[in-house]
Amino acid sequence: MPVQALLIGIGAICGVSTFLAILMVIADATIANYGDVKIKINEDKEVEVTGGKPLLSSLMEQRIFIPSACGGRGSCGLCKVKVTSDAGEYLPTELPWITDEEKKDNIRLACQLKLKKDISIRIPEELFNVKEYLAEVVSLKDLTYDIKQVTLKLINPDDISFKAGQYIQFKVPEYEMTAEPVYRAYSMASHPSRKNEVELEVRLVSNGICTTYIFEHLKAGDSVTINGPYGDFFLRDTDSDIIFIAGGSGMAPIKSILNDMADRGVERNIVYFFGARSVRDLFLLEEMKELEKKLHNFTFVPALSEPQLGENWKGETGLITEVLDRHLKSGENVEAYLCGSPGMIDATKEVLIKRGVPEGLIYYDKFG
Repeated sequence: MPVQALLIGIGAICGVSTFLAILMVIADATIANYGDVKIKINEDKEVEVTGGKPLLSSLMEQRIFIPSACGGRGSCGLCKVKVTSDAGEYLPTELPWITDEEKKDNIRLACQLKLKKDISIRIPEELFNVKEYLAEVVSLKDLTYDIKQVTLKLINPDDISFKAGQYIQFKVPEYEMTAEPVYRAYSMASHPSRKNEVELEVRLVSNGICTTYIFEHLKAGDSVTINGPYGDFFLRDTDSDIIFIAGGSGMAPIKSILNDMADRGVERNIVYFFGARSVRDLFLLEEMKELEKKLHNFTFVPALSEPQLGENWKGETGLITEVLDRHLKSGENVEAYLCGSPGMIDATKEVLIKRGVPEGLIYYDKFG
């Protein structure tokens, strides 16, 4: 009986605490009135917004776009800004993404920082060049059972300048899976020289708001909104040997970089390791063969981690990290470009560093 009473008491306390927390959230969202708030940006630009909203969405309303892969849900850690005024304590939802050094420098997550008073921030100047685009869906093509190629024609503005490897944010309108518009980040697979179109390679994620919309609702002729470009995942202008490593829809930015190199006649030693589970997960093999002809020092190495009986697969097998470890003997004069899941990127970095590739020469955009 004493144990039962103790458990009942603990349950009651937890219930009351949860109830009070919910009340506080509701009150903050519906009752609190913070009035107009001023955001001072880079000491020379000032905008006025309605208080109480996250910094990320408030800036977006002013056509100032901060990169975010998760649409402002605090699950990617990309929307970091430097705050140069008092902005209150860090929220628990920010801390997993903020290093100790960043904390000392007052780096905050824009999607989690709610504007309750005037604030001063610093952002990279290039973000002022990010634009919002109205586009038309030209085509939708199944590359595999769970990867779809989406080609967009830009309408207004009608051209985009970007570096091969960069990404855009795709706006998903309200529909049954979301009560408000949300944004998701996708790398561009298109040639930078084709400035009036954007090509995406989207992998279906179970219950994914954006991927479900694209796979089940989007159709040719639809109008969509994107913004960009973003990201530091682009080819560095050196003469170092190149290793590309990707899996699934991580093909997109590397395809863009390879085609850009072919267009510009860039000749460097390149090996591209592409990981898939089985034959049905492979795609664009013919395009890679054509690129091997155009880029004379380029080798494409597809690998299957779980080849199936009857597939008659004669290529590399094993996890892509295992295949990389077998092929890469030395990291001397090598720079690496990775695109895939956070887990794959972390594991691949370990192999590269072990083989002598400096961490500073390993490039990636980690969409988590």
